[in-house]
Amino acid sequence: MFFRRLNWNVVGWFRTVSMISYLIIAAGLGSMFYHAFTAPGGGFQPNHMLRLGLSFTGGTAVDVSFTQPVNQDRLRAVLSGIGVSDERITTVGAGSNGAWNRYTIETQTALGNDTAKLWSALNSAAPVDRSRSAVTSVGPTLGREYLTRAIEALVIALGIQFIYIAFRFGWNYIFGLVTVIALVRDAAMMIGIYALADKRADDAFLAAVLTVIGYSVMDTIVILDRIRENTKLMAGQAYEKIVNTSILQTMTRSFNTLATVVITLVALLALGGASLKNFAFALLVGICSGGYHSIFYSAPLVLVFRKRQLESAARRRAAGVASDRMRTARASAESKALGSHGGVAREDIVAARKARREKAKAARATPAAATPGRYRRKRRDAGAATAVMPEQTEAQTGEIDPLDAQAAGLHDAAFDQGHEEINLDLEGFDPEQPLPPDHEEER
Repeated sequence: MFFRRLNWNVVGWFRTVSMISYLIIAAGLGSMFYHAFTAPGGGFQPNHMLRLGLSFTGGTAVDVSFTQPVNQDRLRAVLSGIGVSDERITTVGAGSNGAWNRYTIETQTALGNDTAKLWSALNSAAPVDRSRSAVTSVGPTLGREYLTRAIEALVIALGIQFIYIAFRFGWNYIFGLVTVIALVRDAAMMIGIYALADKRADDAFLAAVLTVIGYSVMDTIVILDRIRENTKLMAGQAYEKIVNTSILQTMTRSFNTLATVVITLVALLALGGASLKNFAFALLVGICSGGYHSIFYSAPLVLVFRKRQLESAARRRAAGVASDRMRTARASAESKALGSHGGVAREDIVAARKARREKAKAARATPAAATPGRYRRKRRDAGAATAVMPEQTEAQTGEIDPLDAQAAGLHDAAFDQGHEEINLDLEGFDPEQPLPPDHEEER
């Protein structure tokens, strides 16, 4: 809870934090080029930019046991006599006064096909117990394949994390992009510091890099998720304040997690064996770099990308408005030019179309005049033609039912023409019974 009460402007330190990262990466890159130019053999040798372990380059690994203690300086002297200058000697087991009975020796020099020369040189330092000693050769093809697989694993891990983080944050590419950039910078800082410390990058280093990627993304996600939550809780406030508040709210958790891991790694680095020390050193560098970037770089970078996104949207809107104005001006100019040449102007065409639409709309709104009803009946005589009452005008009758016309006396005109009054007696009428022969015509 301590960091919540601080009034730090963390997002304002973004340029300084970025500059520190760039300086470390640049120093490591310079060290790598220095190693490549000063490697034995002269000229620029890319394979020596970073001291790679046998897992990447191939070579010879020797596990040797002596019948009496021997110091490392004596071993280096006898190995130099057979042309080995890049040896890595690690003590195994107990010893005293700088002398041990057992060592592991790694070199990129291929000695697997000439082991007699190797055992002869080692015997000159002290008697070798051949029953407890062994030589293992690692081919350069295997080392190159191992390095290729390591790079592929790193790229795949970064790609999957980018897709998953973008998906979890509503397909917002900013959060996924920020996470990937921070992880790449973590890996670059680890490589740079390894080059400055002249450490050998082996399979333990690769394991440390992948571990750091998993740890750093976990720490970064916590901060980014708090930014997403505060965007809703602090709606209406400046995005810069939202990001800075989110960093301070999660800084206590990030610091406690980082301190716990660092204490463990320092103990492992101080008290562990040679192989564990290399792994602990790689983890210590990566964890510190990951915590540094998660707090002071990743979250402020979200603000930078958000500002660029808003500026790009504003430019697109401004371009759209300008384009609409240009189209309007061009249409007006074309209309004026057409009118000046005796043609119909565009405004007149638009006005005519509008008038037609309004007229059609008014016609649909006004009900059409109803046609007058017709008064029809059949004569009882079979041979007589059907008489039809003349149509009345709309002003006289409108739409009138024949029975209503009879009640209103409008049927007198039909009497004048010889038509009879209709009297329907429907009582007792059964439609299923056949009509008499004289009614068959009416049915």
